[in-house]
Amino acid sequence: MGMMLRLAWRNIWRHPRRTSLTLAAIVFSDALLVWMIGLQLGQYDVMIEYALRGFTGNVQVQAEGYKENPQIYRTIPDVAGLAARIRTDTGNQDIAARGMGFALVSSKTRTYGAQIIGVQPKFEAKVSTIPGLVKQGHYLSGDHTQEAVVGSVMARNLNIKLGDELTILGSGKDGSFAATVLPVVGIFTSGNVDMDRYFVEIPLKTFQDVFSMGSDGHVIAAAGVPAGQTPRLQAEIRRIIGGDKLVVLDWEQLIPGLKQAIQADFSTAWIMYAVLVALVAFSVLNTFLMSVLERTREFGIMLALGLTPARVGRLVLLESTVMAVTGFLLGALAGILITLYFHIYGFSYPGLEEIAAELNMPSVIYPLINLTSVTLGPAIILVATILAALYPAARLRRLRPVEAMETV
Repeated sequence: MGMMLRLAWRNIWRHPRRTSLTLAAIVFSDALLVWMIGLQLGQYDVMIEYALRGFTGNVQVQAEGYKENPQIYRTIPDVAGLAARIRTDTGNQDIAARGMGFALVSSKTRTYGAQIIGVQPKFEAKVSTIPGLVKQGHYLSGDHTQEAVVGSVMARNLNIKLGDELTILGSGKDGSFAATVLPVVGIFTSGNVDMDRYFVEIPLKTFQDVFSMGSDGHVIAAAGVPAGQTPRLQAEIRRIIGGDKLVVLDWEQLIPGLKQAIQADFSTAWIMYAVLVALVAFSVLNTFLMSVLERTREFGIMLALGLTPARVGRLVLLESTVMAVTGFLLGALAGILITLYFHIYGFSYPGLEEIAAELNMPSVIYPLINLTSVTLGPAIILVATILAALYPAARLRRLRPVEAMETV
């Protein structure tokens, strides 16, 4: 095997320029795939973080059945007290209680449907980016204040501005008539049309008074951990709330469309990666096909001396494998070094900083480095490169020694 390996190494460098170009294509493709897959995975982390920080949080505590049928009577008793207990027991302060209801909101001339959200202003900013997205006025100033913050699209539809009164008409938990008039103290722009069109946030205490909730609420949102640590946070909160008729849902259950969108995007990207792999495979196929054609006379002599066609074919496959493994190692190393640099210092698309500042989201993407991102792309190219040499090797089985030696 050692002699065959030395022979294969010598053969692939008979034409240094051609081998160097082929090897450079493999190395470039490997490095590019490592970088692009790492960047793509890092980009998904930013997407998930932005989606979770927008409003949902990593985990939510809800009454059983509330997600499927969000009726106002499906409540969490003493929601603020339970949120405080979870903050104390977990040591995580990024936990906020909410009350949720639907109502009609009216200005002097117009009326629209809206989702009224009672929040704890002190903690809401830790689980949602909305408080940081108030472009006009200010966010809610306290738990007991008579204030409202609305989305920019709703403000435009209702034709209201800061200081105008917003009339809320709905139904309370006990079936009573829920009504109040609150001044608009802030208008936010989240970039999410649905949130900007339908969301009205008021203090939780005010919400509970208006909708006859007592101390009840509907959601406890928890954040403050990376998406990968969500299962741990979920298990911890589940242990704290015990056997109450409450459920702890993670972000994949709350927004399943996000995971599906990521999977669809990843699949689409692989079409482009497949084109790159195919180009490299054809390049290798061309190299070895030319090599076999140029060495036909040599192969004829080897067959005449007693080597079997199978052994000569294995030599060609070994040459392909040596080149593929060399490209794999060099390409993976180059890809790791490039990805590591941006993993430390970050990467930003042109114009992303302005968009991120507008939406209160991270402006820098940090490519991910793990075993999958480093080895997946180069491994596929490695296999494709070796497979590409099968056809030239198979041609040798039909080679006749006399005819081959007559080849010029």
